[in-house]
Amino acid sequence: MSFVKLTTSALAIAAVSATAAVARDQVQVAGSSTVLPYASIVAEAFGENFDFPTPVVESGGSSAGLKRFCEGVGENTIDVANASRRIKTKEIEKCAENGVTDIIEVQIGYDGIVFASDIQGNAFEFTPTDWFLALSDQVLVDGKMVANSAKTWADVNAEFPAQPIQAYIPGTKHGTREVFEDKVVLAGCEATGAFDVLLDQATGDTAKAKKKAAEKACISLRTDGLSVDIDGDYTETLARIESNKNGIGVFGLAFYENNTDKLQTATMSGVVPSTETIATGEYPVSRPLFFYVKKAHIGVIPGLKEYTEFFVADEVAGPDGPLAEYGLVADPELEKTQESVSDEVVMGGNS
Repeated sequence: MSFVKLTTSALAIAAVSATAAVARDQVQVAGSSTVLPYASIVAEAFGENFDFPTPVVESGGSSAGLKRFCEGVGENTIDVANASRRIKTKEIEKCAENGVTDIIEVQIGYDGIVFASDIQGNAFEFTPTDWFLALSDQVLVDGKMVANSAKTWADVNAEFPAQPIQAYIPGTKHGTREVFEDKVVLAGCEATGAFDVLLDQATGDTAKAKKKAAEKACISLRTDGLSVDIDGDYTETLARIESNKNGIGVFGLAFYENNTDKLQTATMSGVVPSTETIATGEYPVSRPLFFYVKKAHIGVIPGLKEYTEFFVADEVAGPDGPLAEYGLVADPELEKTQESVSDEVVMGGNS
């Protein structure tokens, strides 16, 4: 870590907000709707147990939160971005362009993506292939890619009921969408052989470019209304299912577990989603959860360091803490995370 970079960050925040401690004394957080309930629990407990105001926690999706995070440093920018996926290289570069050069990555644990429907409706045992065949805009028929004409789940899989396909999936600004695309739709595309056909058809100057084009084609979803993007949080998805009993929604495990009176969940590749199957890696659609902290704001925004340390404390994020009760799968490497947070280690390994 160069002295110049640290000095630049310090000067930038001072220039933007010489009176940050006076102008804003609350930690500000935004981002992932999956991480939102965990962050809200921590923020409330933090406000009750520390001599700092309760942090302000907003949703909006991982991409939206990271976009705000990377706008710059100073009291008019957020301190923490929640994310249900790791920050991308292009986001790190955008942060750097705006003076956000020292970022602390905090992994809080793991969550699973579940496929849930009305509790009184049909039960499903899905595979990634089923979801690809249901939602992809093109499917493989007799060696050729053709427009997807499936209307019911029975059209997708003869063992399924003839229930109309109506899927509610996270919008593109949500980290959950990327996991859904990569671990479900793309996996189904590969399993059906469609990926190989799309790869043969792909154009590009390099093998990498062709592969990227084929992957993009794989995850291109139908636009005829059977697949609906949900830009809000999981409560909106639940509301859609309550108004359309044929609907099947994509949720985080924790949200489902807190709505088992309304929803039932499907298996994926024969595995029931649970904290146990996610912790062992048996459940195939799981992901780590993160939040990102601006080191330049530590010591300037009151309570930021304390909030960060409190979030990953054993009593909070450990296997017996309140976050685990809400559905978070505790990170077995939590002690290392605690040390990294305490030492203010930034991405790249410096502190």
